[in-house]
Amino acid sequence: MKRLDSRQEKQFNMSGMRTTLLLGALTGLLLVAGQAMGGQQGLIIALLIAAAMNFGSYWFSDKIVLKIYKARPAGPNEAPVLHQVVRELAGRAGLPMPKVYVIPSDAPNAFATGRNPEHAAVAATTGLMRILTREELAGVMAHELAHVKHRDTLTSAIAATIAGAIAALANFAQMAMIFGLGRSNDNNSGFGAIGAIVMMILAPLAASVIQMAISRSREYAADAQGAAICGNPLWLSGALRKLGQANQRIPMQEAETHPASAHLFIGNPLKGKSVAQLFSTHPPLEERIRRLENAAYGHV
Repeated sequence: MKRLDSRQEKQFNMSGMRTTLLLGALTGLLLVAGQAMGGQQGLIIALLIAAAMNFGSYWFSDKIVLKIYKARPAGPNEAPVLHQVVRELAGRAGLPMPKVYVIPSDAPNAFATGRNPEHAAVAATTGLMRILTREELAGVMAHELAHVKHRDTLTSAIAATIAGAIAALANFAQMAMIFGLGRSNDNNSGFGAIGAIVMMILAPLAASVIQMAISRSREYAADAQGAAICGNPLWLSGALRKLGQANQRIPMQEAETHPASAHLFIGNPLKGKSVAQLFSTHPPLEERIRRLENAAYGHV
């Protein structure tokens, strides 16, 4: 595998540091929100519920998302080029060969899933394979294998668990307020009724913003590492440019029905649906392309 150059390595390290800081901020928000809205007991209950909900999703993530998108197993006979590209890249990245799937969709996209490299799967749509060259396909699949290599499914599951616990706390607090079960003079919180109400409104919003920022950070990191795996940043930048143009014309219907899976894809299948960049699962496509081209041409 080609090593990251100094610029790519700096961007990769910054993405990793940003992810760590954002997870820390999300954890801190959980603690503050839990104390404000439910006290220690409420915090523990919400965290346990969110963990239970997301554990199943994490453990069976490959089966769930592949079923949603009607992905079909693709061996050397069904998709020879895709299968060969993935095998070559997995060897370069030092990863076990993942399971390969094809999604019957004209919308060009791809994703990786699985709880660890030993249980990983990569999937590409028929539309993606139709419009990309072999080199561009390699750039896309290298990006997906970078997600596998750095266990981004686990990172996403942790972020979703914490954000889910905050949302559950807000729901508990709302129900308690409606049915008169809350106590404004909770001597453990120190926030009072006004503080609890403010936290009930703002904490889930803040958690969602942080969770989306973590997703964007992992995309930048996968771009940098993927470019190193395939050996040429321009392969991925060229693919992203084609994906951006095609996704404007061809919607992905399944993603509209299951928006929680949007963060898995290399290109946002909900393009244009986000009201603000803060709530987008993906960084701006133009910025991703710019970074990759800078890495290729040595620009600052």
